[in-house]
Amino acid sequence: MFANLSDRLTASFKQLRGKGRLSEADIDATVSEIRRALLDADVALPVVRAFAASVRERAKSAEVSQALNPAQQVIKIVNAELVEILGGEARDLHFAKHPPTVIMLAGLQGAGKTTLAAKLGRWLREQGHTPMLVAADLQRPNAVTQLQVVGEQAGVPVWAPEPGNGVGDPVAVARSGVQQARDKQYSVVIVDTAGRLGIDAEMMQQAADIRDAVDPDETLFVLDAMIGQDAVTTANAFAEGVGFSGVVLTKLDGDARGGAALSVRGVTGKPVLFASTGEKLSDFERFHADRMASRILDMGDILTLIEQAEKAFDAQQAEEMAAKIAGDGDFTLQDFLVQLNQLKKMGSMKKMLGMLPGMGQMREQLENFDEREVDRVEAIVNSMTPAERTNPRILNGSRRQRIARGSGTTVTEVNALMERFDQAKTMMRQMARGAGRGVPGMGMLPGGGKKAKGRMQAPPKKGKKGKSGNPAKRAQQEREAATRVPQQPAGSAFGLGAPRQDQEMPDLEELQKYLR
Repeated sequence: MFANLSDRLTASFKQLRGKGRLSEADIDATVSEIRRALLDADVALPVVRAFAASVRERAKSAEVSQALNPAQQVIKIVNAELVEILGGEARDLHFAKHPPTVIMLAGLQGAGKTTLAAKLGRWLREQGHTPMLVAADLQRPNAVTQLQVVGEQAGVPVWAPEPGNGVGDPVAVARSGVQQARDKQYSVVIVDTAGRLGIDAEMMQQAADIRDAVDPDETLFVLDAMIGQDAVTTANAFAEGVGFSGVVLTKLDGDARGGAALSVRGVTGKPVLFASTGEKLSDFERFHADRMASRILDMGDILTLIEQAEKAFDAQQAEEMAAKIAGDGDFTLQDFLVQLNQLKKMGSMKKMLGMLPGMGQMREQLENFDEREVDRVEAIVNSMTPAERTNPRILNGSRRQRIARGSGTTVTEVNALMERFDQAKTMMRQMARGAGRGVPGMGMLPGGGKKAKGRMQAPPKKGKKGKSGNPAKRAQQEREAATRVPQQPAGSAFGLGAPRQDQEMPDLEELQKYLR
């Protein structure tokens, strides 16, 4: 969503790099470019004015003029101001002292309230709470049925005494739902209310009546992040007509310009608490202003990536895998399949790669990444027998043809996977064994330092003679070369180095195991 804004902001900083001192003209030009980028992103005009004025004022202050790197200081200021307009410090939900905590969802039709109710319920259940959903949207066709379906997928019970489709009293349903949660000792109640295609008096009155009936601890305004400037009008109307304590942004995975996310906090003064980033129930996360600002400025979001990895990966399994990679066991294709399945639990590969710093410069390659490649790799490994996964060396031609047919791929793809697996396993093992003493094959090699600039330097030749043109003399040279013990040059491959006089030759069996 923020791709265009991110590119524009990054481009505006390029003209500042390499300058030891920034003039007022440099600062004014940069701020003007940032202002245009925000307006093009559909950010509300009052927010843009306040943002540009604050950046200009701070950029012309002593913190930039006295900095060792003024350009980086300006980027730091822009990042800080982005964090501020996005909401500053993240706020937690306010839970009631005496359960159940009542959370009411409000917003326009099509913003994704019903799906969001299930996402929020799933998230609360993972946090150790016992949530219940209440189907108080009785106007939209099949809204009750939809909530029941997504609630079952999320593993959260649904209170739906009325069939909906225009039948029933939503205020009575909401009130009875809170009582049901109190009787059954649920800790959180999430009330899904009706929306409209536009703001009207009837909608506002119904939402206000439900609010008065259940007295919610949190009223969350569900805002479609793709509606642009209209988000400001809608948010203001709800703030005046119903009132809300926090905002939830949906459809942040869309391709709109993202002005709603940057405008709602500055216009309403209410914090953004959660963000929905996809269609799956797992595509839901706490909204952190500092992390979102880092994404916009192409500085990545490593903290969110780590949090998702901690959820998906089992700590004990990770330690066992690390030990196998280090050489305490054989890292097999079965282990690789386990790691692949854990990686898939983290969600979209594009989304994960997009959280890495600097990926904005590789956006085209990232967009062209085929998510189905992971499924093809998994299909190939699943088409192998347990023995083949444990010992890939037994994969002869006929076995590879069978695996290709079973996985719907070609023998070429099977061969390519096995080659990449062997290379990756060797590289990981070298890095694990080289920890603390330089990476084998790199840090220990001559030419592995700065002078080589990435190229390996060949060891000096010691009087090596060419082959003789005389057939008899050349045959004698070949016999002598065959009986001569090959001496490995210092700093040779894998960082083994040549044996000293007081050093034993490496055990060949261990060396063969290492090279596999």
